[in-house]
Amino acid sequence: MPHSLALVVIARNEAPRIARLLRSVAPWVDRMWVMDTGSTDDTVALARAAGAEVGHFEWCDDFAAARNAALDAVQADWHLVLDADEWLVDGGPALAALREQAPTFIGTIDRLDAFDDGRAQVGHCRVSRVLPGTVRYAGRVHEQPVHALPVRAMPLVVGHDGYLPGDLAVKRGRNEALLRRMLADAPLDPYLWYQLGKEASVYDRPAQADEAFAQAAALTPPTDGWWLDLMPRWLFALKQLKRHDEGLALAETQLTACGASPDFFFALGDLLLDAAADHPERGEALLPLIEHCWRRCLLLGERPDLPGAVAGRGSHWAAHNLALVLEGTGRADEAQVLRAAHPVPADVD
Repeated sequence: MPHSLALVVIARNEAPRIARLLRSVAPWVDRMWVMDTGSTDDTVALARAAGAEVGHFEWCDDFAAARNAALDAVQADWHLVLDADEWLVDGGPALAALREQAPTFIGTIDRLDAFDDGRAQVGHCRVSRVLPGTVRYAGRVHEQPVHALPVRAMPLVVGHDGYLPGDLAVKRGRNEALLRRMLADAPLDPYLWYQLGKEASVYDRPAQADEAFAQAAALTPPTDGWWLDLMPRWLFALKQLKRHDEGLALAETQLTACGASPDFFFALGDLLLDAAADHPERGEALLPLIEHCWRRCLLLGERPDLPGAVAGRGSHWAAHNLALVLEGTGRADEAQVLRAAHPVPADVD
């Protein structure tokens, strides 16, 4: 007998995009279940029109509780857990093939996070979203599946536009309040501090991001999976705070732990360039370090497999920044060659 496969979603007021998600997944699964947590728009009607079953959950400030209620309602052998601001981009056949595989592992997906920090960018985030039917979640926010199963990277690519400015404005403060409630119960949990730092960085609060990242770093070794996302974010916060020397000192301690991350060297180059702009008298000493950082990015290349990787930091964005340095130091011919070798994609602003 084939194993059953279901999409499981929790949603509230997602009328503009719930159908996009459901249409992208419908050809590959047996069932689609949307657990509505209190919509006042057309989410429920649109979900049903797209072929989903709909349940209702009274919201209680607990994402894990809502997800677990939805999983309990479906009880398929395999669950694909997505949000309404996500959609399947690629990998449908691999998803459908789960019907012939025993539910004995957790599957991760490659989520492409669209965001805008002055120019349109895409970050990679590999998250556990393919779950055996018995696995459940824990955590009020940034909830995680609780299990002791092997984890496999699956060739599933999922788009995500929930980090764009309009969506962030709607969610402002919600996740932070839930994180602080969790930290009140578990003040020594480094993952919660890391998530609080991310929340602050997303909403452009560098001082709070710095404090939270410092707490997270003090509580965990650099072997944790999200360390390579924490460090570039922390360096960016220190750049915003104009604490350049602290950032450089921090980076010097991380050259081994983060040596494979183009995002780390991109953030370090960015911090050093900001220091040179603020202190022109230091420019001559800093420019070789800046150039080295962006050349290191290009040497490492794109690493979408690393946590928090942003597309372009191992290719066209690093080349663009390096070319500006080359042009500013009288090496325009070299800059032209570099731009030709690493053109900015036509669909990138």
